[in-house]
Amino acid sequence: MNPLPAILDVISIILQLIVFLLFAQVIVSWLIAFNVISTRSSGVRQLLDMLDRITAPILRPIRRILPDFGGLDFSPFVAWLIIYIVQHHVIDPLAVSAYAA
Repeated sequence: MNPLPAILDVISIILQLIVFLLFAQVIVSWLIAFNVISTRSSGVRQLLDMLDRITAPILRPIRRILPDFGGLDFSPFVAWLIIYIVQHHVIDPLAVSAYAA
């Protein structure tokens, strides 16, 4: 019995969850930047704090590498690109070979 397919499925699910959380953080930050929602609301503050705490360990190293683009933060897009490459060029080929075995 090969545990590799199950491990790869769990990794893939975690990566998809990270993508969802990055997307949510980008949307919330845009809504705050365009004054659609206010950070004076405790619920919005808690949501933003939660998203920042979860995504900061992923985005912080990318932000250190990227040059300053003024008010634009491209680190979520770079993280999405890295996750896409890992999923489609590392995990998927491993999963195909693990399921074939």
